[in-house]
Amino acid sequence: MAGNVEAPAPAGPQHPPDRRARGGWPGGARAWEDAEHQAKRPRGSEEEEERRRLPKRKIVLLMAYAGKGYHGMQRNVGSSQFKTIEDDLVSALVRSGCIPENHGEDMRKMSFQRCARTDKLKRVTGGFNSKNKCDARTYCYMLPTFAFAHKDRDVQDETYRLSPETLQQVNRLLACYKGTHNFHNFTSQKGPREPSARRYILEMLCEEPFVREGLEFAVIKVKGQSFMTHQIRKMVGLVVAIVKGYAPESVLERSWGEEKVDVPKAPGLGLVLERVHFEKYNQRFGNDGLHEPLDWAQEEGKVAAFKEEHIYPTIVSTERDERSMAQWLSTLPVHDFSATALAAAGTGAKVSSPQEGSGGDGDTD
Repeated sequence: MAGNVEAPAPAGPQHPPDRRARGGWPGGARAWEDAEHQAKRPRGSEEEEERRRLPKRKIVLLMAYAGKGYHGMQRNVGSSQFKTIEDDLVSALVRSGCIPENHGEDMRKMSFQRCARTDKLKRVTGGFNSKNKCDARTYCYMLPTFAFAHKDRDVQDETYRLSPETLQQVNRLLACYKGTHNFHNFTSQKGPREPSARRYILEMLCEEPFVREGLEFAVIKVKGQSFMTHQIRKMVGLVVAIVKGYAPESVLERSWGEEKVDVPKAPGLGLVLERVHFEKYNQRFGNDGLHEPLDWAQEEGKVAAFKEEHIYPTIVSTERDERSMAQWLSTLPVHDFSATALAAAGTGAKVSSPQEGSGGDGDTD
């Protein structure tokens, strides 16, 4: 009975079959080798090969992260000395089998684009571009409320509590930013007549204050079509200078004119990309039956919990340890808000900020 019984191997040294003997195999020696390779390949390899043959499709990956301890967001391949958010992201995608290893080494192979936050995948159209399809972005800026205390008070009075009247004043000033303005004074290397300096702000407001570890904080939210480097920090910095009594309210209108106005830049700590908006994309593709709307409403609870557990505690502890806001507030008296920055430069005065080396607002041209 033949069945599955194996014949005993002949005694003596074994030699591979002569390559010429394979010529009798249908299709020739090449076909014989392919068939032999297929027979030896384990089932796991077949499944891996099948996975490689699957067509690529574009998805949107939202991720929430606290950036402390990282050297920015963007990955620098070959520079392991400075770990970035994307280093850990790509490593996780490779380990989980979401992308092949060679895509991690060259992210252009997967058409990688940067835009968003949180932690869920969405299917999108093949021509989707995360930056170009984004209608607006919402940023938050969390700061201790003693930043709004009058300049006559101690620069870091932790007993300070924001009054309803001061909060109302802050929101009145923040509302002045709404609409289209020339923000060339709120960034660097932009001339007053450059079209790209004009930006559209949909809303900006300061929410009710809250206490963390005995220190009162407030969150300023701003939604705009796009932002330039340092723009949000300078928008906050100028309002703080006005509320504290260092600058007149008229400086706001002057800052949108052609003259170069000295606008202080608030610390980078506390600036968070809250969400990105794809409203036009959702209207066109969100209900077509093939793609999902990019709104992540079901993830709001997880996003809020992540902020409470990771983002806010990091900001609070860093502010207590490094006192970045208090240090920056101590530089405000050096600014001359009644003169243009050009005139101030003529006197040889230069204001140095303890946050001068900080990164931008994360959304640049």
